[in-house]
Amino acid sequence: MIASKRLAERFVYCLLGTCAVMACAASWARDLNQDEALRLRQQGVILPLEQFIEQALGRYPGSRLLEAELEEKHDVLVYEIELLTSDHVVRELKFDARNSHLLEDKEDD
Repeated sequence: MIASKRLAERFVYCLLGTCAVMACAASWARDLNQDEALRLRQQGVILPLEQFIEQALGRYPGSRLLEAELEEKHDVLVYEIELLTSDHVVRELKFDARNSHLLEDKEDD
C-alpha cells in the first residue's frame, strides 16, 4: 500500500514537471537587449519603436504606455507594447517589428 502511494506521488510529480517544461517551451521568447535592437534598426531590419508606440496609443486614446520590448518568437521579431487604457484596463499589443502588422491585441491578465 505504501509503495503504491509513493509510486503514485512520483507519477504526479513527473507529470507536473513535464507540464511545466512543455508550457515554458510553448511560450518561449527571447528578449532582445537595446544593443541588438539598435543594430537591427540601423540595418533596416526592424522599424522604429516610436512608430509602434504611436500606433498602439492611437488605438486607445488617452492610454498610457506601461512597457515596450522587442522579442524574438519563432524567428519573428515582435514589439510587445503594454498600455493602461483610460478605462484602467491593461492591454497587450504585439506587432511584427519588420512591417508593423498587428499580430495580437488582448486584455492582459
